[in-house]
Amino acid sequence: MRTVTARTERLDLVPLAVEHAEEMAGVLADPALHTFIGGAPSTGPELRARYERLAAGSPDPETLWCNWVVLLRGEGRLTGTVQATVTDGGRVAEVAWVTGTAWQGRGIAREAAIGLVALLVDEGVRTVVAHVHPEHTASAAVARAAGLAPTGEIQDGEVRWERRVF
Repeated sequence: MRTVTARTERLDLVPLAVEHAEEMAGVLADPALHTFIGGAPSTGPELRARYERLAAGSPDPETLWCNWVVLLRGEGRLTGTVQATVTDGGRVAEVAWVTGTAWQGRGIAREAAIGLVALLVDEGVRTVVAHVHPEHTASAAVARAAGLAPTGEIQDGEVRWERRVF
């Protein structure tokens, strides 16, 4: 799953590589992207170091880190990322997405999240989880479009969303 490229109508979800760090540093450079998640944008070298750690994989053999960059084919540009942390023998995946400010409002996060969840379900995941800040209405809309529903449970100040497949 980590090395699979997924394709949607407009996007390719390309397995994250260290070589993506420089372009992604520009995509993710807007401090506004951190409004709900905290922190600050990473520099190219910081992102490169992070991508090296992610590419090496989880130190826990029971956990699989799956990360993709989102390529908008029509523009030939990276526009964001999607990720999944897969546990419980491949049955549970915690997902997240981010789209650079310049590409927001175009349905890219929605399409990428739908593609990610479809890929995970095809690979045998039965429970997909996301955590969304209660005031982040755009991210809640993405979660809903990907088939997740809020559980009412709050973890670290964020609402837990789930989709169960049986």
